[in-house]
Amino acid sequence: MSNWKIFSKGLLDENPIFILALSLCPALAVTTTVINGVTMGLTVMFVITSNNVVVSIVRHWVNPKVRVPVYITSIATIVTVAQLVLQAYFPVLYKALGIYLALVVVFAIILARAEVFASKNGVIPSFFDGFGMGFGFLVAMLSISVIRELIGAGTLCGYPVFGDSYNPMLMMVLPPGAFMLIGYMVAGVKTWNDKREEKRLKEGEA
Repeated sequence: MSNWKIFSKGLLDENPIFILALSLCPALAVTTTVINGVTMGLTVMFVITSNNVVVSIVRHWVNPKVRVPVYITSIATIVTVAQLVLQAYFPVLYKALGIYLALVVVFAIILARAEVFASKNGVIPSFFDGFGMGFGFLVAMLSISVIRELIGAGTLCGYPVFGDSYNPMLMMVLPPGAFMLIGYMVAGVKTWNDKREEKRLKEGEA
């Protein structure tokens, strides 16, 4: 499999949120604004890519019986680095993301990629797998946060878009609104993927 195919599968075919439905907690909690959603997306992308590389490097020296604790230790170390950087240089974002930054350690998608892919492949493919999955997560977080902030607050990155006459739909900045929005977006991505697969099969039969 080429590096491009490894990378691109995380965008649509195996998108962490829209297809695999993993790590939905931050998608519900921190996507009230674009800035928060993008920051969390970038953090997860950094952690999953770095962890994949580390796991791929040490995979031959780790006893299979203790591999999960080793993976979690690696993830926790990388997340701590990300937290310290945000706390030092972006304290407002660090405070806004709060406990959800620490919860990145137990995000299912990060541990899953370490177990399913990085522990069985070389450094370069593992890098592209982590980067692709992380980028897919970032795209999903950006899409959700743009819609939620626009409809729920009438702003984009904190700047008014619809003017003073707009009456925000406050439901969109609450977790139930996010849950319904993600449900519709998951259905939309699945429908699009199904149509792509049908088209691919028809072209193969022709």
